[in-house]
Amino acid sequence: MMLALSVGLLIGGAVYLMLQRTFLRVVLGFVLLSHAVNLLLFSAGGSERRGEPLGSGLLGSVTADPLPQAFVLTAIVIAFAITMYLLTLAVTGRGEGDDEEADG
Repeated sequence: MMLALSVGLLIGGAVYLMLQRTFLRVVLGFVLLSHAVNLLLFSAGGSERRGEPLGSGLLGSVTADPLPQAFVLTAIVIAFAITMYLLTLAVTGRGEGDDEEADG
């Protein structure tokens, strides 16, 4: 239950930040969204019904499913690469005359 609430709060904050005008807030919204997706993928491994990742034996009912953990690890790497790309675009994409105050 607590995991579902934290995923919902992260997605709500991500949507709010992604709807803002400044590019840095969009990048921060993407970071929050990637954390929410990582928690969602990790919860697919059955954190409620199973205890430790590696139980006392090698029974399937005791050990956690390694596939969602591999998905989360891959998603972390991809989200980090996309975040660095977006931050690079935010820094290099601004021209000298692209001030937000000049629009009004």
